Amino acid sequence: MWLFRRLFLSSALVTARRGLRPEVKPRYRNCSRVPMALTSDPCGDDDDKPLDARYSAEQRAVILRLLNTAAESELAAVKLLRGRKLASVVDYRARYGPFPDLQSVTNVPLLKHRSAVTVFNSILRPDDKRDKRKARGQLAKFIRPEVERKQLEEATSIVSIVFGTNKIAWTHMDRAMSVLDWQQEECSSFMNGTYMASSYLDDISEVVSRLPDTDFFVVEKPGVSLQNTALYPVMVHLRTVEAMLFALLSTRQREPGDPPKVLNMMRTAVGRHFGLIVGESRTSGAQAVRQMMTDSVTKKAPRVTFPHDLLVKYRSAFHMGSRNRGEELCDALLQAVAFYELLGE
Repeated sequence: MWLFRRLFLSSALVTARRGLRPEVKPRYRNCSRVPMALTSDPCGDDDDKPLDARYSAEQRAVILRLLNTAAESELAAVKLLRGRKLASVVDYRARYGPFPDLQSVTNVPLLKHRSAVTVFNSILRPDDKRDKRKARGQLAKFIRPEVERKQLEEATSIVSIVFGTNKIAWTHMDRAMSVLDWQQEECSSFMNGTYMASSYLDDISEVVSRLPDTDFFVVEKPGVSLQNTALYPVMVHLRTVEAMLFALLSTRQREPGDPPKVLNMMRTAVGRHFGLIVGESRTSGAQAVRQMMTDSVTKKAPRVTFPHDLLVKYRSAFHMGSRNRGEELCDALLQAVAFYELLGE
């Protein structure tokens, strides 16, 4: 026994003196090793590095020149600079003047460190191939079933459909972000005692018969939690309406082999796009819609263009205290806007 211990200790000492170490195989994180034109590490090791230190002087000049002098239409072409972020950049620039350095961009609401880096990289690499590879997966996060991006981008117009406990609302919008039609219909059979399939079918068929023809019908995918048992009747109602809309609208398919014409869009994706998610709940989008309607009249290049008759019709429909704030109308419009803007990203 003592002989075995002596031999073991002798072997360990020899190994230590020779400086031998057990072989360690290199391990890599799951990130691209493709060389980049940027000074930032593609794996994000320098997340805490000051923004101005991540880029060369020439790169900083390119970024600041665009952020300080570009028109809204040019800024809208930059990844992540749409919607509220774009409005915040333009407003901050008008209030405080041009950005002196990259770090000052993080003073803009909704543009903190990581978001700012994404924006800067998109300015420097507008045609990043890695972004194109991600596009298909990102699209699937808010659009189901899967449709080729090219087919969506070539669509002349869409009809965005949102339904609640007693209404169905829709917005017909073209890809120039012009509202062609914007309506809602009350459905007397909804949530009225027992769920009579025939009554539901009559109400929903009446609405579908009034919808204009279009390239895609985009139906909101409700986000009711299954954990809240008190909302179970509402969930059953929403799922019933959703299924009937899909069944009735699918009959407008041109040919059996054509791509799907009826799509789902996630309610949570629209809420996040407009910053309406608070905790796990989505707040009202009435304020965002009122702002779009105002901008349609006051700005040369508004985010959304409304016909005059619809502005007059709904000018007081979305204010606090009104009898009917038209939440379904708001959501149908916001879904159409989010569809085109998220597709553009």
